[in-house]
Amino acid sequence: MLHTLGVFIARHRFIVLIAWAILLATFVATALGGVAGETLFQRLSSAGPTVKGEASEAKQLLRGSRNQDTESLSLLIYGVVLSPARAREAGPATILAKAAADLRKLDGVSEVVNPLELPPQSNGQPSPAAAALFAKDGRGLLLNVAMTTSNGRLGDAVLAPVRARLDAAAVELRKTTPDATVEVGGTPLLVDSLVAVAEADLQKGELISLPIALLVMLLIFGGFLAAGIPLIGAIASIVGALGTLYGFSFLMDIDTTVLNVITVIGLGLSIDYGLLIVSRFREEFRALVLRTPATPPSAHDAQNATAHHGRDEHDRRGRHDRHELMLQAVGITIDTAGRTVLFSGLTFANATVGLLVFEPTIIRAIAVGAVSVVLIAILTALVLVPALLGYFGERLLQPGLLTLIPGLGSLLTRFGDVAPQEGVFSKLTRSVQRAPTLIALVGITALLLLGSPVLGMNVTNSGSDAIPRSSSQYGFVTALNAHFPLATGAKVQLVADTDETSAAAWADQVAARPYVTDVTPPAEVNGHWVSRVSVDTHEGPAVVREVRADRPGFANWVGGSDAASVDYTDSLLRGAPWAALIVAVATFLLLFLMTGSVVIPVTALVISTISLGASVGVLVWGFQEGNLSGVLNFEPATISGVDPLVLTLVLTFGFGLAMDYEMFLLSRIKEHYDRGESTRLAIETGLQSSGRIITSAGLIIVLVFAGFATGDLLQLKQIGTALAVAVLLDATLVRAVLVPSVMTSLERILWWAPRWMHPLHARFGLRD
Repeated sequence: MLHTLGVFIARHRFIVLIAWAILLATFVATALGGVAGETLFQRLSSAGPTVKGEASEAKQLLRGSRNQDTESLSLLIYGVVLSPARAREAGPATILAKAAADLRKLDGVSEVVNPLELPPQSNGQPSPAAAALFAKDGRGLLLNVAMTTSNGRLGDAVLAPVRARLDAAAVELRKTTPDATVEVGGTPLLVDSLVAVAEADLQKGELISLPIALLVMLLIFGGFLAAGIPLIGAIASIVGALGTLYGFSFLMDIDTTVLNVITVIGLGLSIDYGLLIVSRFREEFRALVLRTPATPPSAHDAQNATAHHGRDEHDRRGRHDRHELMLQAVGITIDTAGRTVLFSGLTFANATVGLLVFEPTIIRAIAVGAVSVVLIAILTALVLVPALLGYFGERLLQPGLLTLIPGLGSLLTRFGDVAPQEGVFSKLTRSVQRAPTLIALVGITALLLLGSPVLGMNVTNSGSDAIPRSSSQYGFVTALNAHFPLATGAKVQLVADTDETSAAAWADQVAARPYVTDVTPPAEVNGHWVSRVSVDTHEGPAVVREVRADRPGFANWVGGSDAASVDYTDSLLRGAPWAALIVAVATFLLLFLMTGSVVIPVTALVISTISLGASVGVLVWGFQEGNLSGVLNFEPATISGVDPLVLTLVLTFGFGLAMDYEMFLLSRIKEHYDRGESTRLAIETGLQSSGRIITSAGLIIVLVFAGFATGDLLQLKQIGTALAVAVLLDATLVRAVLVPSVMTSLERILWWAPRWMHPLHARFGLRD
């Protein structure tokens, strides 16, 4: 079926390419051009991961029946003393009063709170209703504007005039008080700024990774044509991913992190698959040309050899024969390398399907997006790339222009895509096979050492610390957290359903705990007594767990952002065993159906787990311990641990990529083994056949992830770094040394399976 599909696509290449052009143009017009309304970037959100838990329940109790269909913006000024007693003085107070009056006249504005307009208490202190809007040292305030949303979204018709008036007031305040900090901010602007950073990171990552990928493929293929075909497939995959996410944005919230992660994965897989297809095509086309003797001219042609039409007829026959060989080469390629791409993509999709067992919407959105982009990557490899080969395939056997450059030609030949029968990888395999058990133990020990920092890993949500400096809201968020602690969401919050005395006793008990710096007296909110708990930096989750473990006798809840982070982490931990089980069982079955062995799937799962542990160890060492802060330009003090979302995605996508290369290698080893070669020889020839492509594809993927790791979003920076390390280890130490050493050590039982499973493989096995 795959052979027939490949020949059909190559033969009807024009129709296939027209269909792809229409599809991609539609994606560009809708997702990027916004012809159907909003663009994809306008539909993105940045609410952060949330789950149902004690923290969300506490938040709902305090919210009560109040109307929450509002969003707010604030004008922050810090560095000047403003108080109700001086509210009528000229200067900043007058500017704020005039701005508040103008804002109340705007459509969609539900409330404007100017703390200077609220009467002070009898002792001169600010009104309790305005306490959160004054700086903790009295040298600044917040002017807050609430706006009504429609269907949970804040329209630009409401937001734009409010923002414009606040910006105008900010300009006046900066002129009046040049030494003060003046910022305009709020959740709507924060979301917009993070989306802008995500878009900039995406563009920067593509500008870095795509040219480097092209350069590497030029070294592999020796010409622009062969190198360009996988790149065209990768670009089509990116556009397809954006179009797919645009469609899903109408069904679920798509976070900025989802966009970048899915795009990077789609880019990496498409380059991998395109590289494999083009390389295998050149190998098969060369083999067909060498095996097929040139068709001798007929007697009629010989009699008319001097006649112009005779020569033309002979040339046409030769071109026709070569064209038919090219079509057959495409068919063989799709039936072999295309089959590997199909199985590899299914394995990667299986790894991401495991994410659906998790509760957070953001992870489910990533799972759906990842499965979609894997399908797009498979389609580009099995449909778009063969159509391009149908147009340019006959020219791919010609030496590339770069190979004609003196000195460079021999170098490109050495790094070419089609490996000779004897080379670096066959020699390396024979060296490994001299002492396979020893080398396997050394390799595993090295990976365990790299993974040792995992023992000190602290899993915690990045929260507001993840806001990059390049965000337009960085100044506002920084000033708000530093000077207006009561205006920010509480890190830890005590909510009690009891009397004031009992609530105060609980607050005093919590105040005596380690890492707690202050607990406010209970205040009644919506029928519950609430105390705000201040804790040392990064110690909030630990305090939450301690307080929850020692509860008072009345109904109580521990809420706040750190409590929500604990709930989120616990939710992931509850789902992790089920996700791991789903992925392990499905991968085991797929590898068994491919190889007929139960030993190979088990070794693949074990080796991949150890390799992933090493990449997570580097993640802990680099970010939690801050050793990569100088190289990757981030503040180590803002990171207290590994973000659970980052950890989940690194393990999931890292495993998927590991199985990607496992498929590349195993398909060739199995191919040689089925030809009658011994296990040792099949491992040697299989690695020699696939080693160049695995290493080259791995290098490109490492560079792609490294390019995106230079972005400003901290989560994407961590994901890019960890996956780059995972692929680097997998494509070098694991595939070239550890896998052949382990397989050779187990050669006597490598292809073993229980007798009762033989009929299953005979009936359902994945084979040519």
